Amino acid sequence: MQIMYRSTRDSSIRVTASQAVLQGLAPDGGLFVPEEMPHFDGNWEALSGWDYRETALQIMSLFLTDYTQEELKGCIEKAYDSKFDIPEITRLKETDGVWYLELFHGATIAFKDMALSILPHLMTCAAAKNGVDDEIVILTATSGDTGKAAMAGFADVPGTKIIVFYPKGGVSAVQEKQMLTQRGSNVHVVGINGNFDDAQSAVKRIFSDAAMKDRMAEAGKRFSSANSINIGRLVPQIVYYFYAYGQLVREGSVKPGDEIDITVPTGNFGNILAAYYAKQMGLPVKKLVCASNENKVLVDFFRTGAYDRNRSFKLTSSPSMDILISSNLERLIFRIAREKADVTKKLMDSLVSSGVYRITDEMYRNLTDFYGNYATEEETSEEIRRVYEQFGYVIDTHTAVASAVCRKYQGDTGDHRPMVIASTASPYKFARSVVCAVRPELKKQSDFELIDALREISGITVPQAIEDIRSAPVLHNTVVDADDMPGEIVRWLHI
Repeated sequence: MQIMYRSTRDSSIRVTASQAVLQGLAPDGGLFVPEEMPHFDGNWEALSGWDYRETALQIMSLFLTDYTQEELKGCIEKAYDSKFDIPEITRLKETDGVWYLELFHGATIAFKDMALSILPHLMTCAAAKNGVDDEIVILTATSGDTGKAAMAGFADVPGTKIIVFYPKGGVSAVQEKQMLTQRGSNVHVVGINGNFDDAQSAVKRIFSDAAMKDRMAEAGKRFSSANSINIGRLVPQIVYYFYAYGQLVREGSVKPGDEIDITVPTGNFGNILAAYYAKQMGLPVKKLVCASNENKVLVDFFRTGAYDRNRSFKLTSSPSMDILISSNLERLIFRIAREKADVTKKLMDSLVSSGVYRITDEMYRNLTDFYGNYATEEETSEEIRRVYEQFGYVIDTHTAVASAVCRKYQGDTGDHRPMVIASTASPYKFARSVVCAVRPELKKQSDFELIDALREISGITVPQAIEDIRSAPVLHNTVVDADDMPGEIVRWLHI
């Protein structure tokens, strides 16, 4: 059965999976969603015996139905190889009665590697399948991790260029150094004077700019996206939730078919949406716990049914979650609106015009799969310290937000089903915040001194991704205002 994809804002826009991957964003500004949700057959015993690559093939083939099995196998083998520092690709770490799903064993030590390692291969395959000869220009906004992972994936891939915009001063020192030292003749990194929402909103406007599209076409180029607005980013993220469940069954931690809960630190809503899609496919998940930092726009939405981005923006120690416009929430809105594109479009238009929308009571009743809560900066730091002192396990700031919110959820509800927490980044990526939570007396040390201190504290070897940037030269130093992002694209592409 072939699954087609349509826009969340106009159901008449209908494309194949490979066309959706290639376009990234629908021409009307909507996001591509499957016309029908595929279902897993419920063979949990078989799932428990699959390695990560086989799990990826089985799950992704249910969504990407115009790719052949051989094409998908090729993409998977190229993506999930020795660039990951453990053969399992990801693993579960049982601590404090929960399972941390370590998604940071890829080349850039963040969960974005899990999807961005395969997206370039899905995209170049899609271009060949659809007879596209244009150069593909990946246009991406990042809150810290997507940019580096996307550049690492697309660097020197023939027929592509990638330009990444990030908030100057709004990412960690390691995140910024990783981006600014990225090699590749086809990559460009630009800091903007503003926050992630400014960058993301500008990228969406550029995608919808007809004049820019014509200009690109005249130059033999076309835009696509590496953000999780691209369905080719979202589908690979579904895989690791199935893999985690299979491992729990394999270890005897859950019986086949028993329900689990999942907690996800959430900013742009892509990672938790992937867990929601997994549940919709039949994965036995009871509750999806949405964990936010002090930019708690999603928490307020789940509590009230109103989404309101009109609030102060806070820079926190978990910068990949410093987001007030969660793009992937649009896919959930479409789903709980009974897939009525006109309803979704009206709400998204309201978000643009006033910064606020409110869902109907009927839609709100369809949010029972979710629980939302947040952790303050103090609670985040305390959770890092607690988990380390009690269990000797070191977690990063984003994982600490999730861990703290997980404990709040269990305390509020008394629900003690097996809990999987998405651990989204290596603590080395946020060494300053992590070390200062555990050893505050070291706060005056330099970033790389803190990295060495973290090695001593954790007993874990410094990842190669960190060693690579110790002495790497800065190759990118462009900074522009958000309003000048289109001009910077024109300048860099010489169009």
